[in-house]
Amino acid sequence: MLYPRAIPLLIFLALTAITALSVFSIESNARARERAQMREYAQGLAAALDRSGSGFTSYLRAGAALFASVEEVSPDTFDSFVRALKLNTEDSGAEGIGWIPVLEARDLPGFLARTRASQPAYPDIFPAPAKGSTGRVAPVAMFAPATAVNRRALGYDMYSDPDRAAAMAEAELNLRPAASGRIVLVQKTSGTAPAFAIYMPVFRMGTGPERRLAGFVYTPFRAREFLDAAIDRAGQARFGVRLYDGEVATGHLLVADTIADAARDTVTQAVTIADRKLMLVIEHADHRVLSPLSMVTLVFGLALASLLMLLARLLTQQAFEDQARLAFFEEQHSIRNSLTRELNHRVKNTLANVLSILSLTRRRASGLDDFADSLEGRIRALSATHDLLTVTDWGTTPIRAVIEAELQHFRIALGDAILLEGPELELAPNDALSFGLAVHELATNAAKYGALSVPGGKVTIRWSRGPKNAADPAAETEWAEVEWQETGGPPVPGERRRGFGTELIEKVVAHELRQPVTLDFAPSGVRCVLRVPVRRPADFRIREKEADRRVKKP
Repeated sequence: MLYPRAIPLLIFLALTAITALSVFSIESNARARERAQMREYAQGLAAALDRSGSGFTSYLRAGAALFASVEEVSPDTFDSFVRALKLNTEDSGAEGIGWIPVLEARDLPGFLARTRASQPAYPDIFPAPAKGSTGRVAPVAMFAPATAVNRRALGYDMYSDPDRAAAMAEAELNLRPAASGRIVLVQKTSGTAPAFAIYMPVFRMGTGPERRLAGFVYTPFRAREFLDAAIDRAGQARFGVRLYDGEVATGHLLVADTIADAARDTVTQAVTIADRKLMLVIEHADHRVLSPLSMVTLVFGLALASLLMLLARLLTQQAFEDQARLAFFEEQHSIRNSLTRELNHRVKNTLANVLSILSLTRRRASGLDDFADSLEGRIRALSATHDLLTVTDWGTTPIRAVIEAELQHFRIALGDAILLEGPELELAPNDALSFGLAVHELATNAAKYGALSVPGGKVTIRWSRGPKNAADPAAETEWAEVEWQETGGPPVPGERRRGFGTELIEKVVAHELRQPVTLDFAPSGVRCVLRVPVRRPADFRIREKEADRRVKKP
């Protein structure tokens, strides 16, 4: 009433603010989407570069194996080997593969004589070593494919260039391929096109136990073609690309494929080629400008829609958060109930095992002390396996870990008298408990009466993966066959009293593992074969209703 013109102005300002916020949101999302595309392009380009470098690294490893296994490789043999690799030099920027022997300066005359016997046109070493030099020389001895351009690299001393020498030293030190910094290929007669090379060291056994460096297998790359090949595979042409050696600085620029206009936004991506870190810089220039018609359309056409969309967004977001909170509480309640049931189940199983051990030990004990000692040992065995399962969070437990936990005290005292052999296999928690009790009983019997009771006796424990159950080919459960064999101990008597350990292994353990147990008291030593089910790790998932969990955020 007091300010009648202010209401239209306030409405106009409110709609203008809403429109401005909408335009800002649209532009922000577009820039975020553009940066996401740039990151995706950078990752794809880095992957393409890595694939190219890794492919040629595998070729270099193959070449290193050839020169390491053969003392003298002829040029024809090397050329045939490179042709068999079917190098893609045109689409990768690689010149080929070369061989560089590492020599002492005093050995150059003999090297030249041997090389020119098979390559009459082999040139002199360049740059020529200083007169009286005693250092290393690394001339290019062979290069394939043997084109006229590539033959210009023959005789070039790689140690004469600091960048090449540094890469060769790194490859020799780390025993794996290493890439050089920016170099200029010697086989190019003109221009300063940047390039780099990857060196793979070749070692041979010397007269003693130490290896000696025989030389390097290397591949030079033209940086421009190397980058262009990766760009073609990445499939994006609207972004500019710059490749730097190490840090992003003008002096470290290897090659650039820039855009015409100044870059508005850039994304960097690290890529490693043969242990050398390169940096990709992806740049993009935005030419989009909002037109007056777009502004008018946004102001007068989308103002009300934007307001309603905002309100709907707020209400929908609140409903989504409430529904997600309810689902979270339901999930926590389900997890708590599951954990309670699991704890109750495991406590009952443990108490049942203890009661079984107590009952059988009492029936076989000759006195109170014998009963207490036997019961204590078996409870300790059960406790050791429980400790191991606790460390693995009651998940799958390695069979070797169960055996080592039960035989820890025996191995400390007897050392090499106990031999363990077998692959890495995993057991379920309940199976690990039963198997641990069986190992404890066998070890106790061996320490009292068997191979571990006398000097020179040995116990060998071997296990291997057995096939699936032939009666049920669809079953996923496999089993491991564990063999306990005693040798070098006192003769096993033919007639003996059945003890608790025998009944525990043949009845309780066999029942718990659901597999037959073979227990043979041969005169040469006790032999026991157990079959233990092998479990594969699986993801633990709380039961939930998919219809309740699939709540899409509006």
